Amino acid sequence: MSRNLTLLTDLYELTMMQGYFFEKDMNETVIFDAFYRTNPNGNGFAVCAGLDQVIDLIKNLHFDEEDVNYLRSTGLFRKEFLNYLLEFRFTGDVYAIPEGTYMFPREPIVKVIAPIMQAQLVETALLNIINHQSLIATKTFRIVHATQGDGVMEFGLRRAQGPDAGIYGARAAMIAGCVGTSNVLAGKMFDVPVMGTHAHSWIMSFPDEFTAFCTYARLFPNACTLLVDTYDTLKSGVPNAIKTFDQMKKEGIKLGSYGIRLDSGDLAYLSKKARKMLDTAGYYDAKICASNDLDEYLISSLKEQGAAINSWGVGTNLITSKDCPSFGGVYKLAAIKDKKTGEFIPKIKLSENAEKITNPGDKTIYRFYSNEDNHIIADLICFADEKIDSSKDYVLFDPVETWKKTRLTGGTYHVREMMVQVFKDGNCIYESPTVMELQKIFKEELETVYEETKRLTNPHKIHVDLSQKLWDTKQRLLDEYHAE
Repeated sequence: MSRNLTLLTDLYELTMMQGYFFEKDMNETVIFDAFYRTNPNGNGFAVCAGLDQVIDLIKNLHFDEEDVNYLRSTGLFRKEFLNYLLEFRFTGDVYAIPEGTYMFPREPIVKVIAPIMQAQLVETALLNIINHQSLIATKTFRIVHATQGDGVMEFGLRRAQGPDAGIYGARAAMIAGCVGTSNVLAGKMFDVPVMGTHAHSWIMSFPDEFTAFCTYARLFPNACTLLVDTYDTLKSGVPNAIKTFDQMKKEGIKLGSYGIRLDSGDLAYLSKKARKMLDTAGYYDAKICASNDLDEYLISSLKEQGAAINSWGVGTNLITSKDCPSFGGVYKLAAIKDKKTGEFIPKIKLSENAEKITNPGDKTIYRFYSNEDNHIIADLICFADEKIDSSKDYVLFDPVETWKKTRLTGGTYHVREMMVQVFKDGNCIYESPTVMELQKIFKEELETVYEETKRLTNPHKIHVDLSQKLWDTKQRLLDEYHAE
């Protein structure tokens, strides 16, 4: 769904643009990097999501007359600048880590190479999109991973922070492994499975529970999951569900996917009791779905307790990433093109906090894999013109504790450049996969990550190193600034 989000920006992006227009060369080409500093939720990595919406943002980047009239009404902008905005279009290049790919702190997620005014304008909306969807995708991975292969349904729309958060949160959740969403509009927009059962109000609107169950089963024999905790789960709900399944047999109605849903109480105890009751009645293939404020930790605990649950509906804690509500991505200037030589001059941002010092220059990322098992060894941030010859030995070193080194023997590893070009000279040259294709990509990517990196608590850290050339440049810039 294409929308003009040009004014979805912080005011200072526009005031800086006017400053560039009058006081600098507005066609000065620069490089900005979007990246993050810490993995969300204490995870071992983050899941990249939102690129397709960034593409849509940039494709539709323009100022309507109505936009310009509004800006004029603020009294902040001059006539010449406002006239320029009517002709404004994005003409630069964009590189990005593809969606469905896992990523690590400090790596460029998106690299924008464009005239400074254009590169500046896209900052806020780009971060808004990438930060949100990558956050929800990462949280979803954790929840899906905790179920140990069971299906997870995204049920969070009513608890999301607004319609867009519900829609695009559902999209991110599907990329990271959910089997379906309750969000019908997201299902339509992204062609993903929609799922759901019924509410307690359905049961309460009938004279009795059994009648409500039978009516629902007749209407939806291929998606018959009955909510059994309206009155009493074990004394009423499960027995009436079993009676309903029996009744459908008598009527010759074959149930496809069927089972019960638990939405309250001690889920471990109730599910084990319900499983025995269903099995005794001969309904061995009836699923037991659980909901009720689930997250990865509660799911892990229930699994450890032997809960007889094989389907999970997760809402609030997934769609809001409740324990980590923000991703923390930033957007920083990395280089400015020299007008005479055409080369990019690396720029660095200093800080009292070491983790906030940026990596300068025009960069890319190489991912090193072991030839033995195709698992990731480390990532390397380097200059875009650097090449890695996997037939030769390569030394990786920690960019902070530089004495920590790993020598990779030529022929024992292979590399993959992680960033792909998305825009060239303002034109999109990248075709985004569908959401379900992205889910497949993500699952394949996960196969290259060791289990120790996937664990929910204290995951093994994947190292992100700098090339010698980039490290040397960074140190030189630090020395130059400190010498002043």
